[in-house]
Amino acid sequence: MSTTDWQIILLSALPVTELRATIPLALAMGMSPLRALTLGVFGNLLPIIPLICLLEPLSRRLRRYPVLDNFFQKVLTRTRQKGSGVQKYGALGLLLFVAVPLPGTGAWSGAILAWLLGIKPFYTFWALSGGVILAGLAVTTASLGLVKIADFLYDMEYLAGLLLLLGFIYLLYRKRKKKE
Repeated sequence: MSTTDWQIILLSALPVTELRATIPLALAMGMSPLRALTLGVFGNLLPIIPLICLLEPLSRRLRRYPVLDNFFQKVLTRTRQKGSGVQKYGALGLLLFVAVPLPGTGAWSGAILAWLLGIKPFYTFWALSGGVILAGLAVTTASLGLVKIADFLYDMEYLAGLLLLLGFIYLLYRKRKKKE
């Protein structure tokens, strides 16, 4: 892997740029669409597991202080009131939230939102992963423009794997709903 590849991966892992900025940048630098998508998605997925694993222990430590405990209570109450759409649909709502390639709807904010809404880490991981993949596809196709979309879709040999992953996420979601 080249230095440029590592730069794209690292920029995709940052909460400010994520893949919404790095995929167009990689394409502008002459990288192939499939490589830009793969590196952007990989980089954007890197911080998901540490975020999911560290948010709860960190919040427990910070809640020991009364001022911060009051802050967390206010944030949790407000988020649960305003996040009813995501909370209603659980992991599927989270996947759709992250899949929309707009500022503030990426993997970082999705992980924080999942923690605030109390979505289980297993579902959070798969929902964020699916959302990042869908957002990456949307950003790549939008960056390519209508002329190159057909060529890009033709080159996507892993589309079947992506569809299988999304089907698996959907089955997990249905299984969870049946238990409730």
